Amino acid sequence: MSEKTSVLLSDVNLKGDIVEKEQLILDCKIEGDVTAGKLNTHSGSNIKGNINSSEVTLGGAVKGNINSDQVKIKSTADVDGILKQKNLSVEEGAKLKIKAETY
Repeated sequence: MSEKTSVLLSDVNLKGDIVEKEQLILDCKIEGDVTAGKLNTHSGSNIKGNINSSEVTLGGAVKGNINSDQVKIKSTADVDGILKQKNLSVEEGAKLKIKAETY
């Protein structure tokens, strides 16, 4: 069984919440909460809202709280918010203004 992937590219500006049961790849601007099974944001993404996902890889800007089992923050990321996670990894060079809580 193949996993479904939804992709929103840099020409998309969205106001409102997004819910994707499986994988979501973002490189766009979003004002609203994002819920996905797996979330991967690229360097052009800008999310103003909360993120709920079992696995998150952040490469762009996020201003909001993140709730995830596994959070990977890439060197291109700019994260401002509260992280609630089981596992956290951060690449050198990422801009962080966070409070991290492990559960």
